[in-house]
Amino acid sequence: MLNMVACYKWVVDEADIRINQDLSVDMSKAQGKISEYDKNAIEAAVQAAKAAGARAVGLTFGNEKSKPSLKDALSRGLEEGYWVHGDEADTADAVVTAKVLAEAIKRIGNIGLVFCAEGAADTYARQTAPRLGALLDLPVITSAKEISIDGNTVTVTRKLDDCVETVSAEFPAIIAVLPEANVPDIPGLKAVMAASKKPVTEWRAADLITDATPLSWVTSVKGYETNRKNIVFAEGDAAERVKQLVAALRKEGVL
Repeated sequence: MLNMVACYKWVVDEADIRINQDLSVDMSKAQGKISEYDKNAIEAAVQAAKAAGARAVGLTFGNEKSKPSLKDALSRGLEEGYWVHGDEADTADAVVTAKVLAEAIKRIGNIGLVFCAEGAADTYARQTAPRLGALLDLPVITSAKEISIDGNTVTVTRKLDDCVETVSAEFPAIIAVLPEANVPDIPGLKAVMAASKKPVTEWRAADLITDATPLSWVTSVKGYETNRKNIVFAEGDAAERVKQLVAALRKEGVL
């Protein structure tokens, strides 16, 4: 049976991040969660598995703190979880992450499609899918807004900056999913309880790759300070002031 693989990342919950007065970032009390964008990748894999009569599985790379992600991911419709763990994840950049995931995907085998988010919630580097394609020598379709499957062919509508493009590829292939591609289900109590009984395969990162030296690394983290324009719309009646506000928001690219 073909495997539809959803790659996902365990990230810091941004709701728990605190910015101090000096713009230093306090993440000491932050909990972890599956990246919101990666939930779309999981949902896409589950839907693809149903359409193709395949198996939806999850794959993640993280340190020991990422272990709770497995139950959450499996409660979202995946049939099996694959967890690559090791301290290498703490310093891994896109290069190391892609190497680890590529080797894990080879071990999973019998691949139909590999789903990634267009970018992770913490970095949004948009590198995982293209790097996996290069390492595995597979076609890559990014910016996926709509996905349909017919036999062993996947057809994707891509949302680009100035147009919409429709492309197709034969299995196996890699797809990077946009947030608007689907609406992830919220797991119910029954699904959460069933998740603890689903199989999980664990690998150590050191057993998959011998060199986990990143090519880039974080040197510092600092909060962002916004300089507000403080524009006041005081002239005209209420309707006119609303029009001025909408026009200003459009000019700023908000609308």
